[in-house]
Amino acid sequence: MKIHHIAIICSDYEVSKKFYTEVLGLNIVREVYREARQSYKLDLAIGEHYVIELFSFPNPPERPSRPESCGLRHLAFSVDNVEEKRNELVEKGLDCEDIRIDEFTDKKFFFTTDPDRLPLEFYEN
Repeated sequence: MKIHHIAIICSDYEVSKKFYTEVLGLNIVREVYREARQSYKLDLAIGEHYVIELFSFPNPPERPSRPESCGLRHLAFSVDNVEEKRNELVEKGLDCEDIRIDEFTDKKFFFTTDPDRLPLEFYEN
């Protein structure tokens, strides 16, 4: 029917919480601390659409993050204006790749990463 949410485990909860809420502008739906797991769970939304569960766990193992590693390749966000979004993120201190054109759709896009090097794509509507 549709994707319900994406779960992300971060290495530094406060850094990732700030990144996803203040830098990317996602809205907090709910934040809970699960004592038995020594873990925070932060539910995030784009507007009213619940999209990301951000987890913290003690000492999570590192995972290869290059876009061509096995597993999740990247997380893509749809935006109205790629140039504006890239400029906004660069002003907030992110290292963003140059804007490219999708050879099949002729749409603009670029990549950056979250604090744990998870590749993030911003793709123009």
